Amino acid sequence: MDIDHIIRKLTVEEKISLLAGASFWTTQAIERLGIPSVTLTDGPHGLRLSTGSDVGDMLSNTKPATAFPNEAAMAATWNEQLVCELGAVIAEECQHYGVGILLGPGMNGKRSPLGGRNFEYFSEDPYLTGKMGTAFVQGVQSGGVGTSVKHFVANEQEMNRMVVSSEVDERTLREMYLLPFEMAVEEAKPWTVMCAYNKVNGTHMANNDKYLNGVLKQEWGFDGLVMSDWGAVVDKVPSVQYGLDLEMPGPGLRSEEVMEAYLSGKVTDAQLDDHVRRVLTVVQKVLDNKRNVPSIDATRHHAVARKVAEEAIVLLKNRDAMLPITKHAKVAVLGKFAEEPRFQGGGSSHMNPAKLDIPLQEISKYAQVTYGAGYDETDDNEALIKEAGKLAAGQDAAIVFVGTTEKIESEGYDRTDLNIPRSHTRLIEEVSKVNPNVIVVVNSGSATNIGAYDSQAKAIVQAWLPGQAGGSAIANVLFGEVNPSGKLTETFPIAVEHNPSYLTFPGNINRVNYSEGIFVGYRYYDTKKLEVKYPFGYGLSYTEFEYSNLRLSNGSLKNGDVLKVTVDVKNVGGRAGKEVVQVYVNDVKSSVKKADKELKGFAKVELAPDETQSVQIELNERAFSHWVEHFGKFAVETGEFHILVGSSSRDIRLAETIEFTASEDTREPLTVLHSLHEWMIDDRHTDKVQYVMDQMNLTEESPMFPIFLGMPIRTLIAFLPRRFAAEQDAVDRICTMFGVNQ
Repeated sequence: MDIDHIIRKLTVEEKISLLAGASFWTTQAIERLGIPSVTLTDGPHGLRLSTGSDVGDMLSNTKPATAFPNEAAMAATWNEQLVCELGAVIAEECQHYGVGILLGPGMNGKRSPLGGRNFEYFSEDPYLTGKMGTAFVQGVQSGGVGTSVKHFVANEQEMNRMVVSSEVDERTLREMYLLPFEMAVEEAKPWTVMCAYNKVNGTHMANNDKYLNGVLKQEWGFDGLVMSDWGAVVDKVPSVQYGLDLEMPGPGLRSEEVMEAYLSGKVTDAQLDDHVRRVLTVVQKVLDNKRNVPSIDATRHHAVARKVAEEAIVLLKNRDAMLPITKHAKVAVLGKFAEEPRFQGGGSSHMNPAKLDIPLQEISKYAQVTYGAGYDETDDNEALIKEAGKLAAGQDAAIVFVGTTEKIESEGYDRTDLNIPRSHTRLIEEVSKVNPNVIVVVNSGSATNIGAYDSQAKAIVQAWLPGQAGGSAIANVLFGEVNPSGKLTETFPIAVEHNPSYLTFPGNINRVNYSEGIFVGYRYYDTKKLEVKYPFGYGLSYTEFEYSNLRLSNGSLKNGDVLKVTVDVKNVGGRAGKEVVQVYVNDVKSSVKKADKELKGFAKVELAPDETQSVQIELNERAFSHWVEHFGKFAVETGEFHILVGSSSRDIRLAETIEFTASEDTREPLTVLHSLHEWMIDDRHTDKVQYVMDQMNLTEESPMFPIFLGMPIRTLIAFLPRRFAAEQDAVDRICTMFGVNQ
């Protein structure tokens, strides 16, 4: 298509029509100019192409496709290359079904473990979310299918998500919630971005000029199109004025409003043409990259899904080396999830899997199995629990499948607590009475209350919502065919009340205050020195890894430099395994509040027994920066930084220190509203402060010193002519020094 030529030929009515979908899942076509319709569909963890026409059956009537582990599980692999490969497989299936845009990945944060859609998001850490989301986008788009990174921005809850205003300061937005989107936009160049339902600081995201036009399009240079979440456009004309390119779903019902605004001059030709150009550019990309995929290689795709599920599984506990289980052992497999696997979450990501591995069947390939359901949906079936206890007695081990249900974790509502159903914990309790070798497999999309049954289990496996190949992946890990290498991407707290957002989540219908600021997840727990059940980055293996010989490419840095962090990692156990090397940065002394440590780099390495590899991770200037409000940009504050290398945020193995000398002083400018104390500890103003104290005949030994220490400079200056020995010329000089009018 000659886009410029088409724009010139389009009528105003046709241009406006292109700014809304034609149907629930398609864009508008204009046949006379050769503009085709493009199909979009849900699918953060696989293709969910609806075949139903009624709203009620859109989630149930869908085409079969490979159901991968959810995004929480993808991130737990800490394997960008694997996630990229997963994305390419999804793209192949999109091409087969004629889908041009996949609505994903979800890149929102996890400010509370109660977020109902946390299973669809990667991590509580923005850097890790950004890296995993970038890999996903790169994988899908390498296959000629566009992505829509969502939900932009500050959409961290389901309660009131369509109306609530997320009240969040700019630094927190930039460092915690905008950062993943920024990384994806700059590194992966997604074809589209989906704006969120919610407001940010009082303005709906569908017409938020500051963040759609200002940050996304102008500052970051995003040249794709911005579409709305389904039904997110409340104010149609402002959405056209302030950055939204495509309203979904269709058909568009408010084109007349836009035409009236155009005729009155409120919407300009330049605005319409920019929106249309972005829409047509994406349509052109879909056409240019369209491939003929007559069939799906379901076996190969299933194998990729299994690989992701295997690397996502996190071994939380393994007392007395309970795992792996000896093959051909006699085991009781208990829990309904073993027979009817819990492999995905509820809501718009709900898929029709092309194939589904059943854990019970897969475990039976390795062991002599006795099975009992243990629970049903009633949550009070004591007969099933008692029967399971009898089945577990005398077995070499009891594998108990538990977790959240779809009624607990789903799009549309948040969780009320971190508990799994009471029947699940009762099952563990009953089985542990008759068998000391209890292995718990947890299927959940996010953190749960492990402490409710931890003492009754010898081994605990966090299997997430592992997709269609989860059954075989779990069996392979339990029996040692695969060495677990997953690491937690969110903190598992001891109690939900410990979470920093506990008192403000989810707010009320009008607003939710992100009062915890940047202290989300491990940033809070580690800074607070608060005990947790399992820390961020944690995960056991069937082998052990030793870290040594930390080397930094430079001991001092300046703006623009890249620090190369190199460490030797050795497998000192008896099995091949994979380790995730994590690099955190600690700002030793900062003029603004910072977390105890922040993840800034990682690498996953595979090692044979007794093998050593040197792992190198690069940190650029951004790794040491923070958002400086008065600069309106990220910048580094001169000072020392600790480089921390470890296996989790609470398992730091090695550390070194570097000095960063920045070209700009990032410290907040002091004003006359700041206290004498704040001026005294600021080395930029030593001479000024000393002069004031001399005129006041004030020393640190003076009885009045503590009183004046907390006074604003403005108040001290007001006292000078009346209370102290300062001459008028000295008072005049002080006023000039501090910019005060007498």
